[in-house]
Amino acid sequence: MNVEEYMVKLGQQARRAARLIARADSGQKNQALLAMAAALDANRPALIEANAKDLAAGAANGLDAAMLDRLELKPATIDGMIEGLKQVAALPDPVGGITDMNYLPSGIQVGKMRVPLGVIGIIYESRPNVTVEAASLCLKSGNATILRGGSEAIHSNQAVAACIAQGLEAAGLPAETVQVVETTDRAAVGQLITMPEYVDVIVPRGGKGLIERISRDAKVTVIKHLDGICHVYIDAQADMSKAVNIALNAKTHRYGTCNTMETLLVHEAAAAEALAELAVGFATAGVELRGCEKTREHLPTINAATEEDWSTEYLAPILSIKVVADMDEAISHINAYGSHHTDAIVTENYTLSRRFLREVDSSSVMINASTRFADGFEYGLGAEIGISTDKIHARGPVGLEGLTSQKYVVLGDGHVRK
Repeated sequence: MNVEEYMVKLGQQARRAARLIARADSGQKNQALLAMAAALDANRPALIEANAKDLAAGAANGLDAAMLDRLELKPATIDGMIEGLKQVAALPDPVGGITDMNYLPSGIQVGKMRVPLGVIGIIYESRPNVTVEAASLCLKSGNATILRGGSEAIHSNQAVAACIAQGLEAAGLPAETVQVVETTDRAAVGQLITMPEYVDVIVPRGGKGLIERISRDAKVTVIKHLDGICHVYIDAQADMSKAVNIALNAKTHRYGTCNTMETLLVHEAAAAEALAELAVGFATAGVELRGCEKTREHLPTINAATEEDWSTEYLAPILSIKVVADMDEAISHINAYGSHHTDAIVTENYTLSRRFLREVDSSSVMINASTRFADGFEYGLGAEIGISTDKIHARGPVGLEGLTSQKYVVLGDGHVRK
């Protein structure tokens, strides 16, 4: 069987399974999730053994230390996978919920019911724990899924897949509800993203190159974000203590995440005080600063920012800073150079903060809070499949509800249109 035939087979199996899992009740889905957790716990030696093969192959193929660290299934990683399954089992089931039910003048009732998307294809790299995260969220939201992990984690993902299959079997659900692609051939990705007859949505989780390729070539709807060029704007009427703490946290809490601040915007009236305090904090954290001309008037020893800096996601201890004349300039800069991911304002002016909320065109907009809060868990979603900066369907952190859609439901009692 060649790759095309193999992927079509997976697609056909997933489509059949999607019809069955869509009608499974919450108890059955939760039973499967908890059985998966038990299977992971019982099969720890097999998971570690499979992961050791991937680690050895990765080292032999020249994977760097950071990649090997992401690849490794430590005991704590397995603990986290088990806990994640239990947490998803405890989340409310979005499927079947009916909202906005109203009587219309004709006498019918019209409302909306939340339903699964169908078959979700997920393409990701390195971390085998993503296999569990993705499978659990798709299952709880009533979807079948086809998971294509990175070739560097093939043995680990297959071992995890065996535990997932055990959980599905224990709950009487079809094994094809969650299918992990067994081939490392890259042609499998190309086939997966061009099967709209079998796959309803693609979710890419990985580097910018992967997501750009998926977005360019897919014939299936894609839930994605490309960059995390996030901003914090310190207004002239900001509480400086709040501003300093928020800016430092937004940049230094973690460098390699999509909700990390990459550009700091400061009102010229607050620049002297804000930059003096922040320069000390960033220097202590080892952050390289790059600034506009006005910024360098206050911090003359830092490097000059280039046009490229404003549109760069560093994912590193580097920060670009721009001093702006007012909030209008700040908003214009954000909408021009940002990635529509997450942007924040620090101000005590209620009117300005409300304008910022309305006019900044991003999937998450914050007042007096760090951009690092842009996360499904922090938003109370329990977990997330990823972040979407698109404007159709899901936007922002995508949790269980984002993996469902809505359909209109109409209730009548023999009503006919007149």
